[in-house]
Parts: sequence; C-alpha cells; structure tokens
Amino acid sequence: MTDAPAASDLDVKTRRLDDYLHERDLDAVWFARPNSFAWLTGGASNVVDRDSPAGVAAAGYDGDEVRVVTNDIEAERLAEEELPDAFAVESSEWHAGSLADALADRSPTPAAADIAVDVEGWESVDASTLRQPLTDADVDRYRDLGHEVATAVERICRALEPEDTEREVAAALRVALSARGIESPVALVGGADRAGKYRHYTPTEARLGDYALVSVTAQRGGLYASLTRTVAFDPPGWLPERHTAAARIETSALAATQVAATRAGRAGNVFADVQEAYASVGWDGEWRNHHQGGAAGYAGREWIATPDSGPRVHEPMAYAWNPTVQGAKSEDTSLVTADGFETLTTTGEWPTVEVEDVWGTVSQERHDVLRR
Repeated sequence: MTDAPAASDLDVKTRRLDDYLHERDLDAVWFARPNSFAWLTGGASNVVDRDSPAGVAAAGYDGDEVRVVTNDIEAERLAEEELPDAFAVESSEWHAGSLADALADRSPTPAAADIAVDVEGWESVDASTLRQPLTDADVDRYRDLGHEVATAVERICRALEPEDTEREVAAALRVALSARGIESPVALVGGADRAGKYRHYTPTEARLGDYALVSVTAQRGGLYASLTRTVAFDPPGWLPERHTAAARIETSALAATQVAATRAGRAGNVFADVQEAYASVGWDGEWRNHHQGGAAGYAGREWIATPDSGPRVHEPMAYAWNPTVQGAKSEDTSLVTADGFETLTTTGEWPTVEVEDVWGTVSQERHDVLRR
C-alpha cells in the first residue's frame, strides 16, 4: 500500500474556498486585488498599473473550476506567461466595460468579490483569513523570496559609507531588488540624525553619519518579506545595548507566537507577551512608540497586533515582528510552525548575536549590528 499523493497547492486553496462558499451560501468567489489573485494562482501577477488597488484580471472559483476573467488586451499574455494551465481564461472587449462589469456578466450568483460589483447578488470578501495559514508551496516560495531579499539588502548595506545620503541608499535598494523581480513598497533609510528620532525614517537628503537603519518590505508573487539591518561606522555607545534589547523582544515575540499558534491563541495574547518583554529588558512602555508587527504573508502584515486585537494566530505562517528601542530595531520575517520558528530573511553571511527570550525558554541567533 502506498501513501496517497499530497494535495496540490490549488487543491488546498479550493478546499478552503469550498468551505467559504458553503458557509456563505454562495456560488462563486473572485479575487482581483493583486495579492489575493497571486494567492489563488500560485504567484501570478495581474498588475499593469501599480497605482490601482485592483489588477487587470480576476481569478475565481465556482465550486467546480478555477477561471480568470480579463479583457482582450491581457488575455493572451496572462495565459502564456502568468497563469497555471488549470485556469481557463475568458476575455471581454476592452471597451465594453469594467472588470466588475465582466464579472457580473460571467459569474454565477450569488457571488463575492474583493472589488465592488454593484449589482444584486454580490457581496464583498475579505481574503486575508482565506490566505492563512500558508500552504507548503507558499512556504517554499517564501524561503526563496526571503533569501533573495536578504541577499540584495545586505549587499547594499555592506557597501554603505557615512557620506551616503538616505535617498541614495533607498534608490540602490530598489534597483537591487527590482533586478531580482522583487517590488519594494517600503524602503526606509535612517541615518544617525534621524533613526533615533523617528520610527518611520522615510529617506531624505540627510547623510548617514555614524550609523544607519535600513528597513525594507519587499514583494514578489504576492508574498511579502520584511527586514531591518543596522550598519555602524562610529556608533553611539548605547547602540549595542538597545539593539540587543530589541532582538530579545523580537525573539520573545516569536516564542509567544509559536505558543499561541499551537493553542488557538489570538494576536492580543501575543501582544501582551510583547509588552511583558519590553518591561523585562528595561524599556517598559516603549511599545507605545511604534507598532510591533504581526502576521505576514500575502500582505506586508495580514494583521498588526494591538492590545485588544482578535485575529487567530496560525501555523504554519510567516510573522514579521519589528520591535524598536529608541534608535535601534530588530526585524526579520520568520516562519512559525508547531515545531518552532525559522528566519526566512537570512543569508547566513550577516553578523548575528545569540539572545534568549525574556522567559529563558528559547535561544536564537538574531541579526546583529554590522560594524564598518
């Protein structure tokens, strides 16, 4: 007797959609926003205009088959270059109406979509809960993405000089990532004068000076990876202690996430542990100065934890916790499973520091300050 073959990525996702359709008494569900389109199609892109919240095509499921609806400008390209063979592509004349009009014409109803379809029989769908937890194929693609993002960012960081401007560094980051087919919706660079003053150090013409924080959120195939790296030339004396404190808080957040994920916990449970971690390292209340991150996946943050937040903590799932201690920050994207957690945004070539969570239950290497 042989083991049954593992379910495909699409099988896993359509089973979730079967449950959703049954629960909502719907005949179809459609995804036109780029991250959810990518989720259902295994990483395909429906983006032409990056300023638009919706793409040029919608991927849908009606309980029997998966389809993509688009216009006749895009249909051939999507079928040949983007979509898996499982997806039938249907097109309308580009001048005949909007994507929402095409869905209204072609979908059975009642139906749901993540864009507004303003006719009877349609409702909206929030896809975030459907995208959690990650599938095995999601995890494989995430490992590749995390390594490539870390490689691109760390190469830029190793070449930094004190006289570089924040904007020059941000531009270099975007080019390095784009060369790998990776978008960079967030590229923050804070030199010594601004990194200790602001938590979101949007790049300016200021020079880096004595040290710099570089924070990136990058996206490819719908998946998002976030990380921060610290580069020091002539660092202030307080930087090592504050960086280590932030690293201990990040490790504590991951340990708390792993516990919550195996006990059907909520985001608010993890946040309470993060608050405790800040107090334990001598920075009680510092969490008030910046959000602490949360679940990652097909969004930079599928949810951001708050004291009272209620989203379920899943595994296997990516998490990007980003604690800050004035002037210092520790952030990576990590995969949390029932067995523990692993850093996805890593190359193995950046200096690390081994830290414990504040309860002494987990010891892990976190990315340290690179001294130049």
